[in-house]
Amino acid sequence: MTQIQLNLELSYTVDAPGADFVFNIHPALTPAQTVTDEVLTLSQPVTPRLETDPHTHSRYLRLQAMPGELTLRYTARVGIHHHRADPWSIGEIPVGELPLDVVSYIYPSRYVPSDRLGRMALAQFGHLRRGYHRVQAIRDWVRNHVAFRSNTSTTSTTALDTLIDQAGVCRDFAHLMIALCRALNIPARMTTGTDFGADPSLGPPDFHAYVEVYLGHRWYLFDPSGTAIPMGLVRIGVGRDAADVAFSTIFGSVKGRPPVLSAVAVPDGTPSGGLPVHCMDALSTDAGHAA
Repeated sequence: MTQIQLNLELSYTVDAPGADFVFNIHPALTPAQTVTDEVLTLSQPVTPRLETDPHTHSRYLRLQAMPGELTLRYTARVGIHHHRADPWSIGEIPVGELPLDVVSYIYPSRYVPSDRLGRMALAQFGHLRRGYHRVQAIRDWVRNHVAFRSNTSTTSTTALDTLIDQAGVCRDFAHLMIALCRALNIPARMTTGTDFGADPSLGPPDFHAYVEVYLGHRWYLFDPSGTAIPMGLVRIGVGRDAADVAFSTIFGSVKGRPPVLSAVAVPDGTPSGGLPVHCMDALSTDAGHAA
């Protein structure tokens, strides 16, 4: 089991008459991910509500803030129980056999116009053996054709923009990989966590966008930006694209400051220490569907 100590601080200045917030910062509670020692503190005397999406297990903190300064602090210990598999043993699932809750992840979405990339995806990847290694080839193609550069995209940047500009941040890498997968009828979704293992030269620790792809009746992890160690990724939110997984959605006039966070691996006492490392196995933190 991998254990991650998560620490997070978010700070805002709220203008009159106040604002409503929906935060997606709590790690998801799934059969493969446990959360203990959670502590949430707020600088304002407001009563938050924590609600869970029954399908994705994502947790949403909702609150109404008063005018003035608002600081949110959250800490937790996250235990991740990875399913590991031989990549050669994992195949793609025909569309007709996909579970209903997975089908929506082959459709185009706001930042993922996959219906416009079908010809390109077939030309680049249509000849490859179907399964995990074809998806891995898509991940590698995105990583090799897009440069990681801060401040090169905006909240309106789509997968097509990233394909043209050949530069972006983690969410842009994720959108392009998702688009190419969906163009081949392979379900793919955006997942948020923290950038565990990222090079400090890229900046301070931050939230991170990566990809989960549905193969072999299970969601497998892929990090197209290559900036994090997948074994150390804590699942927070999942959705069709970035529109579904913002760590903070605000209704009102608010000025925010950059998040301050850390994700530190905690040794578990085993010979390997249980510390996240890069590996050749296919990794999943999904309980899987019945075949």
